[in-house]
Amino acid sequence: MAIQHFHRVISILTVCLIILNCTNSTNDLENLQIEKNIDFIKTLGGSLNESAQSVVKTTDGGYAILGHTQSIDGDIENKINDSFDYWLLKFNSNNQLQWQKTYGGSDDDRGLDIIQTQEGGYAILGYSKSRDGNVTESFGANDFWIAKLNTLGGIIWQKSFGFLGADIGYAIIETKDNGYLVTGVLDVSASGGQGNSKTMGTLHAGGDYWAIKLNSNGEKEWSQFFGGTFTDTPYDVVQTEDNGYLIVGSSDSDDVDIKGNKGTYDFWVIKISETGSLLWETSFGGSEIDEAWGIVASNDGNFIVAGDTRSNDIDVEKNNGAADAFIIKMTPNGDLIWKKSFGGTSFDSARSISKSNDGGFIISGSSRSSNGDVLKNNGQNDAWVFKISSNGNLEWQKTIGGSNIDLAFGAVALHDNSVVAVGESSSSSGDITENKGFSDLLIFKIK
Repeated sequence: MAIQHFHRVISILTVCLIILNCTNSTNDLENLQIEKNIDFIKTLGGSLNESAQSVVKTTDGGYAILGHTQSIDGDIENKINDSFDYWLLKFNSNNQLQWQKTYGGSDDDRGLDIIQTQEGGYAILGYSKSRDGNVTESFGANDFWIAKLNTLGGIIWQKSFGFLGADIGYAIIETKDNGYLVTGVLDVSASGGQGNSKTMGTLHAGGDYWAIKLNSNGEKEWSQFFGGTFTDTPYDVVQTEDNGYLIVGSSDSDDVDIKGNKGTYDFWVIKISETGSLLWETSFGGSEIDEAWGIVASNDGNFIVAGDTRSNDIDVEKNNGAADAFIIKMTPNGDLIWKKSFGGTSFDSARSISKSNDGGFIISGSSRSSNGDVLKNNGQNDAWVFKISSNGNLEWQKTIGGSNIDLAFGAVALHDNSVVAVGESSSSSGDITENKGFSDLLIFKIK
């Protein structure tokens, strides 16, 4: 009987070990990332500072990159002074540079966002301090500067919008009526409350979300600003099915238009109507700094918002370290569906989000971690790109960098499912074989 009891115990232990091993194997499979390869890494620039801020896939299978350049040598063509200019580069489907253009005047002009228009040209947005060269008007310290371009980068029209302060355009979309919606930060204090098409009620202060609706010729149809008495900065916008707009960014305010502040800075999402009226607003985050940088529509009628968080409470259930990329899915009414944190034990952030061809999402940003969701770090700060499924599960990630600071500000899936990411690099080691100046425009492709 003792021997039978012994064998029975051994059998139970064996079954338990098998179950445990199966469970561990299942968890390992769930955490296993898809292996992706780097097709190429390029740095472009001159002896001073360059950066890529936005990338868009083009209808011919290639892509266009917008950023800014300070140099007058190296890879930069036809630039006559060392002030910053918008820098636009067009690549074909074989990653060959087809043409490049610089835009601006004799002062500080920096490109931040690019779209391809329905007719095949481009629209570019950022800010300008110039009042010469390509820029015909200036109203203050910085103005929104928008240019409509043809297919070869020639200017069709250009417009400046702003007041006496630092007004910076961050995002542009083409609207369903073939016009444009641009958004960025308005220095409300310096504007003296100007910037609304309608009579303003409570006087705001600091920086506010500023939305400007343009027709197809760049003429202003209306403008409205939203926020409170502290710092409210919008970084991205999408148009909704009902022709309204969702604008996302960060807010440090807890008054005027902001009713549910969670902490220091929050993801702040607003819905405005087709004519710019505030329909609703909501905040996501915790007690620390949380900033939303991008928004896209999902294939099921909802929206995905990407940014970063330093919180570990309230809406943020998990923080892997100092800061994480923080992704949320919400309904068209702003109700939270799910939330996910990605990163390691150091500082990790998301700066853009775009749709992949299979219904997932591509996020670009930067990482200082080499653990958790981040498998490798080459130095101080690496450019970081990762893909999540439609349910928010991590599928793959890549870091690119050297011993200095390397950042990714945009990434897009091309027609062949490869991903082109852009940003800036100060390294000349690790993955980065050449540095041409202080900081270079960085391009890398993931297959």
